[in-house]
Amino acid sequence: MVTITINGKNVSAAEGQNVLEIALAAGIYIPHLCYHPILKAQGGCKLCSVEIDGSIVSSCNTAVQDGMVVKTNTEELIHLRNVAVELMLACHPADCTSCAAYLNCELQALLQYLGVAHSRLRRIEKDNTRLASGRPNPLIKREMERCIQCGRCVRACEDLRGVGALAYLRKDGESYVGVKNDVPLTESDCRFCSACVEVCPTGAIQDMPGIFSTDAPRAQALIPCKNACPAHVDIPAYVRLYDEKRYTEAAAVIREKLTFPHVLGYVCNHKCEAACKRGHLEKAVTIREIKRAAVETDPDMFWLQKIKAPKGSGKKAAVIGAGPAGLTAAWHLARKGHAVTVFEGREQAGGMMRYGIPRYRLDRDILDKEISIIEKHGAAIVTGARIDSAPGLLAGFNAVVVAVGAQKGVLPGLPVSDCRNVYTAVDFCRLANMDQLPDMGDSLAVFGGGNVAFDCARTAKKAGVKTVRVICLEDRENMLADAEEIGEALKEGIEILPSASCTAVEKQDAVAVGITVSEVRSFHFGTKGLELELEPESGRNFDASCLVFATGQRIDLSGNFGLALGRGNSVTVNADCETSAPGIFAAGDAVTGTRSIVEAIAFAARAASSVDRYLGGDGNMEEFYYEREPLQNRLCDNTSNCLRCDLRLLIPGVKLYNDPCFRRHGKEAAG
Repeated sequence: MVTITINGKNVSAAEGQNVLEIALAAGIYIPHLCYHPILKAQGGCKLCSVEIDGSIVSSCNTAVQDGMVVKTNTEELIHLRNVAVELMLACHPADCTSCAAYLNCELQALLQYLGVAHSRLRRIEKDNTRLASGRPNPLIKREMERCIQCGRCVRACEDLRGVGALAYLRKDGESYVGVKNDVPLTESDCRFCSACVEVCPTGAIQDMPGIFSTDAPRAQALIPCKNACPAHVDIPAYVRLYDEKRYTEAAAVIREKLTFPHVLGYVCNHKCEAACKRGHLEKAVTIREIKRAAVETDPDMFWLQKIKAPKGSGKKAAVIGAGPAGLTAAWHLARKGHAVTVFEGREQAGGMMRYGIPRYRLDRDILDKEISIIEKHGAAIVTGARIDSAPGLLAGFNAVVVAVGAQKGVLPGLPVSDCRNVYTAVDFCRLANMDQLPDMGDSLAVFGGGNVAFDCARTAKKAGVKTVRVICLEDRENMLADAEEIGEALKEGIEILPSASCTAVEKQDAVAVGITVSEVRSFHFGTKGLELELEPESGRNFDASCLVFATGQRIDLSGNFGLALGRGNSVTVNADCETSAPGIFAAGDAVTGTRSIVEAIAFAARAASSVDRYLGGDGNMEEFYYEREPLQNRLCDNTSNCLRCDLRLLIPGVKLYNDPCFRRHGKEAAG
């Protein structure tokens, strides 16, 4: 260690550090712009100039020496900085308020600090800056007329990432920062890691609007796949490990957050893929397929060796419902040392994973194996046990989690409740999964445009029904089902009637025999429920030997259950997932209505955390089955389709002059 003096203050430093970083670490602000803490210093902007032993030097590339005396605020230094800034402003556009970086611009903050008037900004158009902006791309917006040639982006691309797509270029005797060979970014070696965006001190290089969520903390939003995943699985980590053929480690990362990763590898609605940053550029990373492949190439499940036997808490918890939410809550509570019993009303555990998802989409052996893991690690499952009163369980348990799901189908306002061949999608799927499908005849109609509707339609088609039609309110482009489900249905010969509604049912002896379908001009859900505007005289008649309504599900509870219920019989909970009865919590579809499996899993983890705290624990549900290795900034050897969004978090932010760490010294102690 050495000691230097800055503006009369003694500061300790390590040999090899530069004067600027030592001053900033000590809470003494020195103006700077081309310097960035993660990049190699170049001293080009001259703003960080200081006086040492009567000589003016750039503090960012001057190494400290013992006994060095540094002055940062002499009149000569102030004049030098003002001249340097004015040279920058000479060609910078005077449109700060219309810039996306407004109020978050280092140059703007620097002008405020130095007291330089914005009137010094000029309106000079340069051909080279327009050339540098290049043709647009979906991910990075370049407005190079705002570039001050600090070189941060060039150094980030070359030195930090090892890619080198950006460079200093010259044309007509003028230098500018652009893409090598002046080609569009999409035709260059750019990996779209956005390191250039992260280090740019102005609005010259920006993220394209709409790429990242504005509803989440920035560090979370910058990894769109992980942010979109309800369970916030570390997707970049397991994708990277899978690409490196480290399948066991990839599976371990996945299982840190997910109780049913193999099931989800087949049936997850993969919102992560819809949010994938590469999807804006070309095809998104196939995250769900990677998840499935990683789990399937880890037959020995070495992650189980990382599980430590918990210390018994002496507390007992009951869980009502053995679906994804109930079993997830049971897993987490058992991991915290509580004795957990899961009560399931049906003959087998699994909830909608067993009774709702068709077998052609999910092998039941996969589900059984994942349930057995939960059972082997502390959760006792009692099937055929319907619980009619949640508070009644408190006589034998310290806490209760209600996770009954949305098990009851909903019929529309058509006179069909008396028809023997009319089913809700919930009942139809359950009968199919119990091998109890009825005689469906030759013509079946499914009403609804979501995945469940297509599950029913494809199940009927595979069972031999000659004509299967899916009739939905939405137009073809706005159907709620996954594109792959719709595509498979069309391949199987299923007819799709979009923008349509059933307006009449023909019945004979309590059996539906035909339907009238009219074209929908528009629809919306108002205070009176569904409100339709139909095309006049557009009705068409179809034969129908079986009708299935995939038009909603609700929770099968009543006031006798002992809890306050809300809309659709959903269980009312507070922010801690606690119900109206102390000691009773709720999670999953019982609270939210019908959602996805991964959303139920994420909700149950939060509920389990609250239950654990209620039972005297710390509420920490974090599990780590793979010890993370330090991330490497360089991308030159990366051949993955993943854009490695998580690497951006390795780039530290720059502290401006008004940061609290500098305030204690005041402006008089700074440059």
